[in-house]
Amino acid sequence: MLGAALAPLPAAAQDLLFPPGEGDFNWQSHEDFAAAHDLSGQSLTIFGPWRGEDQVLFEAVYAYFEAATGATIRYSSSENYEQQIVIDTAAGSPPDIAILPQPGLIAELVRKGQVAPLGEDTSAWLEENYAAGESWVGLGSFAGPDGASALYGFPYKIDVKSLVWYVPENFEDAGYEVPGTLEDLKALTERIVEDGGTPWCIGLGSGGATGWPATDWVEDMMLRVQPPEVYDQWVSHEIPFNDPRVVEAIEEFGWFARNDAFVAGGSAAVASTDFRDSPKGLFSSPPQCYLHHQASFIPSFFPEGTELGVDADFFYFPSYAGRDLGNPVLGAGTLVMITRETEASRAFIEWLKTPIAHEVWMAQSSFLTPFKGASLDSYASEAARKQGEILLDSTTFRFDASDLMPGAVGAGSFWTGMVDYVGGRSAQAVADAIEAGWPK
Repeated sequence: MLGAALAPLPAAAQDLLFPPGEGDFNWQSHEDFAAAHDLSGQSLTIFGPWRGEDQVLFEAVYAYFEAATGATIRYSSSENYEQQIVIDTAAGSPPDIAILPQPGLIAELVRKGQVAPLGEDTSAWLEENYAAGESWVGLGSFAGPDGASALYGFPYKIDVKSLVWYVPENFEDAGYEVPGTLEDLKALTERIVEDGGTPWCIGLGSGGATGWPATDWVEDMMLRVQPPEVYDQWVSHEIPFNDPRVVEAIEEFGWFARNDAFVAGGSAAVASTDFRDSPKGLFSSPPQCYLHHQASFIPSFFPEGTELGVDADFFYFPSYAGRDLGNPVLGAGTLVMITRETEASRAFIEWLKTPIAHEVWMAQSSFLTPFKGASLDSYASEAARKQGEILLDSTTFRFDASDLMPGAVGAGSFWTGMVDYVGGRSAQAVADAIEAGWPK
C-alpha cells in the first residue's frame, strides 16, 4: 500500500529490486523509516549464515535499509560461520550484527556478555506484532551474564516443519479430503488402508544423520499431546527424556510408522529408505502412498517439473481437537543479534520491525514470516503464502528440539534411538537409553 507522496530516496534507490511505489508492498513503512533515520556516512557490518543464492536474496533486501538511511552495509559469511563468530567475538572484533540459526550457540554468546539486549520495547513489539508472539519472545530470550533472562535475538526468516504433503489428483480420485484435526488424519490413514492403499511414505535414511526425520515427527507429536511448557522442559532436560509424556509422543509417531499396513514397504523399510527418496511414492501410478510428513524444503526432491499447488500440495499437520492445545507449529529460523553496539546496529533492529524488511524477501523466495503487519500478497508463490498463513494461524511456535539439545543427544542418541524404535525396540527402552546417555 502507498502513503501520500513518497519522500525522495537516495540515488541508490534506483538500483532497488522492486522500485519504490510499485507492487504489493508497504512503501509507507519505508518512507517513514527513512524520515526517522539518517545514517549517512555510517557503515554496518553484518555476519550471517547465508551464502550463494541466499546471500544474493539478502543483499537485495538490505539494500532498502541502505537506501532509507544512507548507511553502507558490509555483509560476510563463512562456510564455518558457527566457529567464526565464536572466534571473532572472543577476539574482540565482532560484527555489528550477527545472524545465527542456532539458539544454543547464541545462548553461549549471551552468557559471555557478547550480545546486547534488545530491550523491553522490542519484546513488547514482538508479542503484539508476531502471531504467537509470546513464543517468539521466548525463542529470542536468553540468560545474560547476570543470569537474568532478556530478549537478545530478533526472529527473522522462519522455516516451517509441521507440514503433510500429498498429490491433489490422488485425493480427488479416491474421494479423500484434507483432514482438519489429528483425529481426522488418523481416520484418513485407516480409511486408505480399508480402500486397499498405503497411507504413508516415511524414510529416515540420511547417511551419518540417519534417523533425524523421526525427531521432527516426535517433536510435532510432543506439541500435539502436551502443552508447550512440557516441550520446553523436555528440551532443557528439566524433565528426563524417559518421562512418560515423552514416551507418549514417541508412541504417537509409532502409531503411524510401526504399522506395516500404514507405511510403504512396511515398517521395516522406514529406517532403510533415504528421506530424499521417500516422497517419490506419492507420484507413482498407482500411488505407493498418499501422505508424507516433511518440512518445507522437501519439494527439492520431488520429480522434476512438479508444480506445487497442482501436481503436489501440502496441509498443516493438524492438532488434536480433543486436546485443546491450539495450533502449534514446529520449525526453525534465524535470530538477529547486536554484537557491537552502534547507532546503525540499533537502527537495523528497528528496520526489521517494518513491513518492507519482510515483504521484499517474501516477494523473492525462501522466506516466511509470522509478522502480522506484512502483506500476504507480497509472497511470490501460493505455496509460500500458504505456509505463511500457517505461521499466522499458529498459537504456539517451537524451535526444532533436537537442534536445542546437547549435540550428543540431538545429533546422536535421539537419531539412533528412533532407528532402534522403528526397528522394534519399545519407546520406553529407547527413551531410557537416551536419558542414560544425556551429558552430565
